[in-house]
Amino acid sequence: MDKPIIIAPSILASDFGRLAEEISAIDRAGAEWVHLDVMDGHFVPNLTFGPPIVKSVRAASQRFFDAHLMVSNPDRLLADYASAGAEGITVHIEACPHLDRTLSAIRELGCRAGVALNPHTPVDGLAHILDRLDMVLVMTVNPGFGGQSFIEAMLPKIAAVRELIGGRAIDIQVDGGITPATAGQVIAAGANVLVAGSAVFRGGADSYQANIDALRS
Repeated sequence: MDKPIIIAPSILASDFGRLAEEISAIDRAGAEWVHLDVMDGHFVPNLTFGPPIVKSVRAASQRFFDAHLMVSNPDRLLADYASAGAEGITVHIEACPHLDRTLSAIRELGCRAGVALNPHTPVDGLAHILDRLDMVLVMTVNPGFGGQSFIEAMLPKIAAVRELIGGRAIDIQVDGGITPATAGQVIAAGANVLVAGSAVFRGGADSYQANIDALRS
């Protein structure tokens, strides 16, 4: 099933001193989603932001807020991010010992439920939770840092996820090293949601629309 391409700029690459304005700018530039890279300094080395920041910028855009929780023990944070304004919450399969329960809890909060796979993580773990899923995120870099190079070995993995999903209404998101040069490759492999940081936010607000258009085309 063909789906429209969704561009989800990662605010990790934005100017944090002007975060609300940056989110408004990517909204005006045509981004469909706002991607929130949440890092806890434990599951991944970096530390980014928590629910109070999400809540403070929620009014800057009516676009879909997509929270990617790169955290240990995400279950304790689900309600906080939903309350702050996240409309989609993605957790890492590696961090969820009771993944079925976690995904059910996300949906009970009124959010779309996603599962992220690190580069080394096999696709098989998705087989028995497909009825709980709204999105699969294939990491095309190792999580925890922006600006990394795209791992081409993830292209067959995207295709494998696409095959496993079949005709189900589940989005396939990719995150890491997405540029105009790699966007076509991941779309051809089966992805329809592209997370991009520096490829969107380079050049300042006047360049954001052209940067987003370049990814989409």
